Amino acid sequence: MTFKTNEIRINYLTSFQRKLLQDNLNKGVEDKYRQRIEIMLLADEGKSQTEICQLLGCCQATARHWIMMAKSGQAHRWNDRKIGRPKRVNNAFLERLKELVNHSPRDYGYSFRRWTAEWLSRHLAKEFDIKVSDRYINQLLKEMGLSTKYKTQKSDNHHSISSNSNRLLIKDLSLKQPIQSKQLFSLNLAQAE
Repeated sequence: MTFKTNEIRINYLTSFQRKLLQDNLNKGVEDKYRQRIEIMLLADEGKSQTEICQLLGCCQATARHWIMMAKSGQAHRWNDRKIGRPKRVNNAFLERLKELVNHSPRDYGYSFRRWTAEWLSRHLAKEFDIKVSDRYINQLLKEMGLSTKYKTQKSDNHHSISSNSNRLLIKDLSLKQPIQSKQLFSLNLAQAE
């Protein structure tokens, strides 16, 4: 049996899907969306991936994807995936991030005292429906001159100490006489016991 390719009709699409796609083509959709629809309609007519790429000037990967969408019965989802990379963060997102960092998480119903980048990311994902990594949150904070870390103070001898630190520094010890190295050694032994 010999088949001529121009006589074969594939019919991946239902009549409803074909009509839906053709109606959207007639409405005048954006070129990239138009390309998706045309790929599926041409595939339904029996055109090969190579023929579709030549006719529409699209890449193999794009043609392959939308042919598979037609084959799998998903042609009605031609506009589900937005075209181009979505803008992840806008000014409202940045302002809210700044506001959150400058307030306690307890003000927003959390039980912990300090924000972490991970919790900022989770909170903002709930509010803005934009999921970004904790690394990206830290990058944004750095660009704004902010951080989730405690602010440090400079002491007299320029060592950095935490603002709520209870550490005892050697300079804080008041001695009437300087400790001799023999005494220091015996102190260390006493501590080891």
